[in-house]
Amino acid sequence: MRKVDLKQMSLIENAGVFPSTRYQGSKLKIVNWIWENIKDIQFHTALDAFGGTGCVAYMFKQKGKQVTYNDVLKFNWYIGLALIENDSIELSPEDVDFLLTKHEKIKYPTFVYDTFKDIYFTDEENQWIDVVVTNIGKLENLYKKALAYYALFQSCIIKRPFNLFHRKNLYMRFSDVERNFGNKTTWDTPFETHFRKFVAEANQAIFSNGLQNKAINLDVFDIEGNFDLVYIDTPYISKKGVGVDYFGFYHFLEGLVRYSEWEKLIDYRTKHKRLKGDKGPWIDKNRIYSAFEGLIKKFADSVLVI
Repeated sequence: MRKVDLKQMSLIENAGVFPSTRYQGSKLKIVNWIWENIKDIQFHTALDAFGGTGCVAYMFKQKGKQVTYNDVLKFNWYIGLALIENDSIELSPEDVDFLLTKHEKIKYPTFVYDTFKDIYFTDEENQWIDVVVTNIGKLENLYKKALAYYALFQSCIIKRPFNLFHRKNLYMRFSDVERNFGNKTTWDTPFETHFRKFVAEANQAIFSNGLQNKAINLDVFDIEGNFDLVYIDTPYISKKGVGVDYFGFYHFLEGLVRYSEWEKLIDYRTKHKRLKGDKGPWIDKNRIYSAFEGLIKKFADSVLVI
């Protein structure tokens, strides 16, 4: 088994703190339980094949493993870049001020404002999103861009009923009814306040474990390379064949990172303007068994944690 050197041990002891998240299916609450069940396995390199929030990949990073984070969704890849691959870059107060300011020399599109009226956010909030996502595109450093996207994603999620983008339901934020979900105070808090909070959380999560960790954005079957351990946490599918459609739940976030091409990607037949695209085998009851067989065969030389 590879020994962890003293320098790396020092780095690991100063590991960051994983930020809060409201992402469906996140393993953050049980990540310590996961580690307790696999800590006796001897491994150095680890692939988190369906990375999602990145909390498991982050835990591997904290434990001194060389981590590859993967997710087929591009917006999740940016989370992996920000929190797993990135080991030193933070957003400065000047960066945040730049991101939150409407600059005279920048021509701002109005795509979110024009396209998503009365669907997810108010007109004013949609205009804010157009400005910030355009400013993020002006950042030259990839990790700063990823951190800014991360803060924007979390800000959007926290202001949504159910923390999802699965239906047109902006009205729920303003209905004068008793509710047993959501938090009206959180919904009414300005985007800028949320954004600054999530930037601070993300900055606190940045650390180096002395190894070169990587974030990739591939279909799991296209991943190349050998890994001592592969962690597999696919989307869930019930006995009735109903799957958890992350592509459908978070299409708005995927659109944000594909802002310039977003207009061409939307299925305009849907009321909530979701993206076109195949949902994949992991939530298809007719394809999921063969997908698992293929995945297990692909990584047959690795320890598989499912």
